[in-house]
Amino acid sequence: MYRQNARYRRLTSQDGNLFQQQEANRRRTRWLVIGFILFFAWLGFGADLILYLATQAAEPGEYRHVVPWLGLAVTAVVAIAALNAYRTGPQKVLWAAGAREITTPQTDVERQLVNVVEEMAIAAGVPRPRVWIIADDDPNAFATGLEPWNAHVCVTQGLLALCSRDELQGVIGHELGHIKNLDVRLMTTLAALVGAILLMRDGMGRMLGYGRLPGVGGSSRKGKSNAGPLIAILLTLWIVSWILAPIITQVLAIAVNRKREFLADAMSAQFTRNPLALASALEKIEAAGGGAPTASIKRGSAHLCIVDPLGRRLTNREGWLADRLATHPPMSMRISLLKGMGYAALKQEGGLAV
Repeated sequence: MYRQNARYRRLTSQDGNLFQQQEANRRRTRWLVIGFILFFAWLGFGADLILYLATQAAEPGEYRHVVPWLGLAVTAVVAIAALNAYRTGPQKVLWAAGAREITTPQTDVERQLVNVVEEMAIAAGVPRPRVWIIADDDPNAFATGLEPWNAHVCVTQGLLALCSRDELQGVIGHELGHIKNLDVRLMTTLAALVGAILLMRDGMGRMLGYGRLPGVGGSSRKGKSNAGPLIAILLTLWIVSWILAPIITQVLAIAVNRKREFLADAMSAQFTRNPLALASALEKIEAAGGGAPTASIKRGSAHLCIVDPLGRRLTNREGWLADRLATHPPMSMRISLLKGMGYAALKQEGGLAV
């Protein structure tokens, strides 16, 4: 227990570290985009290399692949796609979830939501984000955006129906913690790149379905080079790279997300001065949606949510495998730590007998 509490204090320590955390998220976002471009550059230039080896013994008048036009074209297209994904990521996430913006609240529930967001934005010291609602009964929430001044907070109808005002404050405080730390920039960019990779992989899959790459295998004419085994190895690696691309990106999302959830929980407790409210909200969310996926939130943006919208069979586990495959920490651990913070605060204030 001591080791677990010490680890939690390290994960949620904020004293003097906010600017470092923000800069770290900016740096990780830059490297994420660079890595995305380099990965697809390998796919483009790798195809060039395969074609070059396959056609280097071509007879006069036959096609010989010399200019690496595939690599140049793919790198240029992917660089544009990465820039577009970065700039339009928040809009794509909200569109994919079917979110509706609340500009002029029409109901008491909507007015309460907007008021809570305004209160928590003041407490967090960030501009008020734009407010969105998803027509989904499964309780959940997420934040998206690139900077605090253009961020968005989105909640489901199920969350609004389930939570009291204090509990809603805790949930919104958690999302504003992600906004203040610039977690949203990293996680939104990651979600947009996941979508771009899936689209590109599907397109390449259709292209490969039409036939073999030109010049690869098939001919029995003399004069062919002895690069057949090397071509086969490179082609295998190339195809496997396309298959694994979205999986690798999902693993990246998982790797950077678990620690951020603990920190956002702690920041919510700081903003609301009421960690028990978020603990209560998480308990209700877990009881209401402990196994059913949220229909509106897609796999590529699941890591943005306050709780795993795809079911919690793996999330609620601990250990080496869960730490590497689950998008969120175990709910029981988050609730327990928040309750510990709440009870400690009550003792300090004299609200509990020691």
